Amino acid sequence: MGKAYILAVDQSTQGTKALLLDEQGRFLLRRDVPHRQLIHEQGWVGHDAVEIAQNLPRVCRMVIQDAGISAGDIVGVAVTNQRESVCVWDAHTGLPVCESVVWQCNRAAELCERLDSPAVRQAVQEKTGLQFSPFFSAPKVSWILKHVPGADERAKRGELRLGTMDTWTIWQMTGGRVHKTDASNASRTQLFNIHTQQWDGELCRLFGIPASMLPQVCDSDALFGETDLWGLLPRAVPIHAALGDSHGVMFSHFCTELGDVMCGFGTGSCVLLNTGSAPVASHSGMNTTVAWRMGGSVVYALEGVANYSGAVVTWLKDNAGLVAGPAETSDLARSANPQDRTYMVPAFTGIGAPYWRSDASAAFLGMTRLTGRAELVRAALESVAYQIADLVLCARQDSGADVRELRVAGGPTHNDYMMQFESDILGCPVVVARHEELSGIGSAYIAGLALGLYDYETLRSRHEASAFTPQMSEQRRRECLAGWKHAVETALRY
Repeated sequence: MGKAYILAVDQSTQGTKALLLDEQGRFLLRRDVPHRQLIHEQGWVGHDAVEIAQNLPRVCRMVIQDAGISAGDIVGVAVTNQRESVCVWDAHTGLPVCESVVWQCNRAAELCERLDSPAVRQAVQEKTGLQFSPFFSAPKVSWILKHVPGADERAKRGELRLGTMDTWTIWQMTGGRVHKTDASNASRTQLFNIHTQQWDGELCRLFGIPASMLPQVCDSDALFGETDLWGLLPRAVPIHAALGDSHGVMFSHFCTELGDVMCGFGTGSCVLLNTGSAPVASHSGMNTTVAWRMGGSVVYALEGVANYSGAVVTWLKDNAGLVAGPAETSDLARSANPQDRTYMVPAFTGIGAPYWRSDASAAFLGMTRLTGRAELVRAALESVAYQIADLVLCARQDSGADVRELRVAGGPTHNDYMMQFESDILGCPVVVARHEELSGIGSAYIAGLALGLYDYETLRSRHEASAFTPQMSEQRRRECLAGWKHAVETALRY
């Protein structure tokens, strides 16, 4: 076999990444271009979609040049993305009507409060598998249409389009010719019926979103058009995968069997438990979602999202000034007073599953006169692990699955203290993938499989990982979890 490469674009919360994989599915290189985080005084979070569009050719050029490969050897492109983040743009000019609204942003909370009723909550959850919440895409789009001057009228005239960041990326890559998304991303919008696998007219009317704005929903391994990457390639090649970022982690960590569970650590963290071909309704505040849809067959998952995980460390550095960077947090946490019982509840923009309180505020609780820098850093790291434990335990309860291990990936998995504490508090092994780029690798795998370039079992046999095993006593584990529950309950009463 000659040289052949898959280029994957990962539209993450912090920036645009481009990855290269070779003809055997081996990861070669990643390049990143950050984009600005637009933080408003109300706590709203946005991105400049034009900036993101401009970064796309830049990052693709960087990864091709730095890898020293021939651009003509790229045979396919894949896309993955921060999922609920959404953009609205003019169908003719391609210009956004405003900033994209990021998944963390709760600016649509008041709108959801006005729409809220038991009947609405039931309809949304039964059709979409999702809790009724401003963190999903539909309320964000509704907010845009109601607050951007003229947007609602333009939408009704069929002049506007919407999309999660996979759709925005594909639109850019194809010069505005293709308006598509995949089922995994569609299932995160609160407009997609996961049972019929179609956009739902009743939900579109509930949120006031014209159907003309919506992209075509495709299988995750479908053909999403062709691109020459703004002239970087000598010929157009197929875009043969689109997938939500957490779903990409799930696929590349080979959580493809019933009961497999993974956590993708990033700015926020997502827990997904594979429930196979049948959607499982949650009774504990989790969401039911499409893991992926390939060849017309749907794989479902139970999911919960922690809004702040890697972002907690960013807060420690940029806002609190307690650390210079992530590298020093593990040693600081280990040096903390073992008798200190400080907890952090990182609800900076509300708290998601399983509590679903968009009005919640962040808090430190249980501090004493002796609580200092090391104790606060430790509490911050442990708050991430507690949030993930909440989600895993809820998914296990809903599914009845025996969770034998948690497979994890992402930048925060390099934090040994956090990973060991995660294993301790769950009482099971935590398996860490060698590569932190699994979201992009997952979409690249799907593109390579669709093109006949890769073999699934060969990819699986090359997968590399290491494991942390529990060291905490059962009594101490129960005490820690009880303290966390008390801390969250106290913070929610504020």
